[in-house]
Amino acid sequence: MAHYVDRLWTADTTAGLSRRDRASGRYRAYVPDELGDALPVLGAAAASAAEDAVAVLARADERIGPRNGHLNHLLIRSESISSSWIEGNRVTPKRLAIAELLHHGNRAALDVVANVQATENAIARLADRNRVIDAADIDDLQHVIEPELPRGQRDQQNWVGGPGWSPLRADFVPPPETEVARLVDDLARFLTATAGNPIVRAAIAHAQFETIHPYIDGNGRTGRALIHTVLRRTDALRHILIPISTVFAGDANAYIGGLTGYRQNPPRVDDWVIGCAAAAEKAAAGAVRLAEQVTELDAALRDELVRFRQTKGLRPAAPRRDAVVLRILDGLAAHPVVTAESVVDRFEVSPAAAHRALTELAEAGILGRTKDQKGRLICWTADRHLALVALTERSNRVGGADTRERAPRLGPPRPVSRHT
Repeated sequence: MAHYVDRLWTADTTAGLSRRDRASGRYRAYVPDELGDALPVLGAAAASAAEDAVAVLARADERIGPRNGHLNHLLIRSESISSSWIEGNRVTPKRLAIAELLHHGNRAALDVVANVQATENAIARLADRNRVIDAADIDDLQHVIEPELPRGQRDQQNWVGGPGWSPLRADFVPPPETEVARLVDDLARFLTATAGNPIVRAAIAHAQFETIHPYIDGNGRTGRALIHTVLRRTDALRHILIPISTVFAGDANAYIGGLTGYRQNPPRVDDWVIGCAAAAEKAAAGAVRLAEQVTELDAALRDELVRFRQTKGLRPAAPRRDAVVLRILDGLAAHPVVTAESVVDRFEVSPAAAHRALTELAEAGILGRTKDQKGRLICWTADRHLALVALTERSNRVGGADTRERAPRLGPPRPVSRHT
């Protein structure tokens, strides 16, 4: 049965903390029940909401893919930006796409690139129904997101939220470090199973992971990546990713409130499932809308290219299907940032042909030029495609704490701690 453990906190009194944060005292760490592999019994409203959400996801998956499978990476970017936004990382779709291609950028952008990679990894490696998921798989996923941290589960107490450097004032204190391995092994068994409603399994898996909080950092982003593992593994989605974090980020208070309710006694599992089902439906509608907008934009840009070539007297005005300029144009949804080198590698054309095509698209107003501080061209960007992703993020102006590794605003450095 879920329970609390009383623990003693002793802070380092030489760490330059406030008097309140230098205080020692007892706190309560929450230890959830193990899940096993079966789903909980839900009330009628929650069960109905979950069934409706699965039907909505299936329709979106059929409508967008597999014909529009090239949009999947655009949806993954949208998911990763929002998932990182919840943790306080602020990055634009353009900055993310540039960092992803050039492997260079500020810390926030590179963190979100890691989130993109982790989300793709979760789908590619863990979604195989024949694969038995274990704790090491989850450790690998988190390590992609936070490669600078030692790989593996935490060996100390962490906490979520609160105004200072102490679990005594935290919003939530996860299980003691001695309970983590057992709970993660149990969660891995739950993730491996595929029976029952996929939305319910994804919602429970995510809430349980966030409750365990098994790592020093990266818990939120890892836990949200696991949602997509479940949805693909259970065949709720076969072709695309639905960016559910865009909805979570748009109403972080409801998201955090749902997780808090899951940890109550008795846990408000039905409320959490209903909230996740609603988020999935809203995200599916947004994904379909984004796919439609991209299709409309691609058609409009083709027309713009033809008109540009007509004004320049280029023949033929409509490029041949195998023309480099058209191949680049048709791939902008999946590759909104390009360089001459990336075009050469992707389409196996000469550097001269790649440069001519990129220059033509820029002169037609379809691609923008991005330069470094010295005025040197570093890449070409499909700004209108990136703007479509930005529109889906416009409402996501929220932040959130992950663990004690994230400093409070204007707070002192992280102190050395002792705990029992």
